[in-house]
Amino acid sequence: MESSIHIQAFFAGRSIFITGATGFMGKVLIEKLLRSCPDIAKLYLLMRPKKGNGINDRLKKLLNNALFDKLRTERPSTFDKLVPVMGDATSVGLGLLPADRQMLIDKVSVIFHIAASVRFDDSLKDAIFANTRSTRDVCILACSMKKLAVLLHVSSTYAHIDKPVIDEVLYPAEVDWRRVIEIAETIDEHVLKMLTAKYIGAMPNTYIFTKRLAEQVISDYAESLPCVILRPSIVISTVEEPIKGWLDNFNGPFGMLIGAAKGILRVTYANPVIKNDFIPVDLAIKIMIIASWVRGLKTISEDKTVHVYNCSADQTKAITIMQMQQMGLDILKDIPMENTFWIPNTMLTKNRLVYYILMLLLHIFPAICIDTIIKLYGARPMLLRLQRTVYVSNSALSHFLLNEWSFKNDKCRDLIDNLNTENKKYFGYNYMDINIREYLRNGLIGTKLYLLHENNLEAAKLHRKSKIEKINNQVEQSRIAL
Repeated sequence: MESSIHIQAFFAGRSIFITGATGFMGKVLIEKLLRSCPDIAKLYLLMRPKKGNGINDRLKKLLNNALFDKLRTERPSTFDKLVPVMGDATSVGLGLLPADRQMLIDKVSVIFHIAASVRFDDSLKDAIFANTRSTRDVCILACSMKKLAVLLHVSSTYAHIDKPVIDEVLYPAEVDWRRVIEIAETIDEHVLKMLTAKYIGAMPNTYIFTKRLAEQVISDYAESLPCVILRPSIVISTVEEPIKGWLDNFNGPFGMLIGAAKGILRVTYANPVIKNDFIPVDLAIKIMIIASWVRGLKTISEDKTVHVYNCSADQTKAITIMQMQQMGLDILKDIPMENTFWIPNTMLTKNRLVYYILMLLLHIFPAICIDTIIKLYGARPMLLRLQRTVYVSNSALSHFLLNEWSFKNDKCRDLIDNLNTENKKYFGYNYMDINIREYLRNGLIGTKLYLLHENNLEAAKLHRKSKIEKINNQVEQSRIAL
């Protein structure tokens, strides 16, 4: 696999088009490319105006993120390589203006298609437009690019969870993606909602169904395009680069642990002994860059196959949900949260009836009582609404918290294992070197800093210690009274 052309040399002078640039993986990809491939020509970022902010304003806001602090300090001029391009992945033709479309056709030689809706409760129409049609439109654009060396599409290991073991191969789709797009574009949304269960079949939600179809889009266009499908598992905080523990969302184990730490999540509908598959975002981005380099070394005439990689941990450093929770709650004793509702703890149960009963006793009834007291003081009640969100989220994730899959990753591991010394310096990493406890600790600190904006760990620790002592004192007084 190894070539005399180093990864940095391959990307030197190239212009790259990135969809999903403002998302979690998109941000880390931008930072890594700018930092480790300094001779890149331009990064064209598909962006849409949002909440009254134009694309230039959104780019400035993106670059103010702590993720870019190192680059901002060491090489601030490198940000001049970023070019926001107005568009919308959910619109026909990516919503590109004709002039911008032609600019991309003339200049771009590498595409990273990351844009997707990861909402499990999206309507079928919205999910098709965001995940399937957008992939088709990226492929149509790519077909016009004479310089194109590689198109990398980010899928998900969970796109094929109707199988207990998912290999690094393409799987046939049960339905024609062309027909599905046509239906979404022509049928009334109300009617489509009624047909959703029929179309997605055994798939647990519209996200899985439409990401699965998107892979088939790539497969069909691979006859004329040099394509890669990268399937990450659950992507969570950075393990190392550019800072440890950075993340910008509550997905994965950190959302559960923070909910438990705040006293909001006291029971979870989950199988305690199953292993979920997590991958640090910076490692996933390294693999993404390596995979695109490997595919880009051969032209479409030399290689018409789709390169498929499961970017997963599989059984490496496997940890059960219960082990992760116990370790996380133990770590949180040293880095407690501020403004907690209850002593940190979460019960795990795979029994639906037990879960419903505990949900009522530990979530709903206390929320009603507290909201009633809040109302009496003239404040706006919010806890019941919050617990409703917790319940909906747990229900949406239940299929993934109750079942376990094996994502084979031999080809993916080979990408890193086969790198030469020079490439390993910038893109290598050994997953076995990860200390799970340290990684969880850094991720929890990162959650406090970057999401909750709780900076004073010592103050929070003293606050929690005081609250626990107060509760213990009240319990002791009750015992004496009895």
